[in-house]
Amino acid sequence: MTAPARGVRLVAAFLGLVAVGTTAYWIEFFTRGDVQVRADDVYLAFERAFPLADAWMTACALAGAVGLWRGRSWGLLYGLLAGSSLVFLGCLDVLFSLNEGNYRIASPAMATEIAIEVACLVGGPVVIAYLWAHRGELLGGQQRGTFS
Repeated sequence: MTAPARGVRLVAAFLGLVAVGTTAYWIEFFTRGDVQVRADDVYLAFERAFPLADAWMTACALAGAVGLWRGRSWGLLYGLLAGSSLVFLGCLDVLFSLNEGNYRIASPAMATEIAIEVACLVGGPVVIAYLWAHRGELLGGQQRGTFS
């Protein structure tokens, strides 16, 4: 397996993990609630605004993972969309946590939140950079900058 092919598999696996992890997070959030950092109305309203955006990101991550794993050109598109969504959602989470003083909360739920933020803000740009750098190979050798 060549280096780009191995890297594509790692990106696909990461995107698959993102899709599964995000789904598990929301199931936990709405059932047991152990991932909830706080119980006040402001925090819960903020978090309850995320499921639709996270569903979009999850769908893109899953499509990207499947497409990249199967060597389909559309995997590049959905991988890039997922990477961008990860950055956007990570930025929202970080700013909310900073504005609300959540980083002062020492709890397993906050540790989970920080891990999610790091995964979004590191993983998203890595996915974007890797996929864009290898777009020629991922598009089957199509000429860069053309739509044919």
